[in-house]
Amino acid sequence: MNAVGGAESEFAPAKINLYLHITGRRGDGYHRLDSLAVFPDIGDHVTARPAPALSLELGGPFAGDLPAGEDNLVLAAARALAAGGASGAALRLEKNLPVASGIGGGSADAAATLRLLARLWAREGGARERGARERADLPAIAARLGADVPVCLGARAARMSGIGTALAPPPRLPEAGIVLANPGIALPTRDVFAARGGAFSAPPALPAGWEDAAAMAADLAALGNDLEAPAIALRPQIGTVLAALRALPGVLLARMSGSGATCFAVFATAEAALAASRRLPREWWVKAGVLPATGSRV
Repeated sequence: MNAVGGAESEFAPAKINLYLHITGRRGDGYHRLDSLAVFPDIGDHVTARPAPALSLELGGPFAGDLPAGEDNLVLAAARALAAGGASGAALRLEKNLPVASGIGGGSADAAATLRLLARLWAREGGARERGARERADLPAIAARLGADVPVCLGARAARMSGIGTALAPPPRLPEAGIVLANPGIALPTRDVFAARGGAFSAPPALPAGWEDAAAMAADLAALGNDLEAPAIALRPQIGTVLAALRALPGVLLARMSGSGATCFAVFATAEAALAASRRLPREWWVKAGVLPATGSRV
């Protein structure tokens, strides 16, 4: 986060599910899950500056895949925080993450907008407005915006359960390297859930923590992503991406994130991840970065 010339900016990191178990289904049709979510230093950026009304400008490589109007989650988050008041801001979203790709990009953008505008409007509004903003229940607003927005609000590793809004501290996580890869396809979450069949999975018993990336990956390899098989059935290219990631030198774990189609690979270091990422096809979207240790926010 920073402020330049009256503007404020906020990083919106991707959300990666190191494992994802579907544990049941509620009467209203929503699925229950259990997952370990982490946030690498790869993501979008949201910028805001004071303005009389709310507006949104889109930029970045995936700007063309997003609506700029009322359906955009950045504007939805801004309106929810304003709660009908006169607060305004000129917002810009630099969209670096592919859309509908299983890494929580829209939720991350909404969460970053909440953090950003709470700070900006507190600064601009004076002591009275500042007190009101500081008392604002950002987690409750986040939960109304979407099931992934609460975990993205903290932008720190967390264990997710329920429909995704019940959050608990994660095991102690080591720093690791990560590669994200997407073959250039979108995959709507609802389609993957509709294609899923079979039994539900139990929440796993996780250790208190891991000393290094290799130990973490070894334990996580015994778990899985229950949406991976139906996603591959819908988009066979995901299987191709996973095979390529699993063949990379130094890879410790490779899996699909969320409902896909983005997949990830874990490495011992960021340097190993970067070197391995250069072996992947150039026509794919590929990014290498760092998974921070527990307690860090990127």
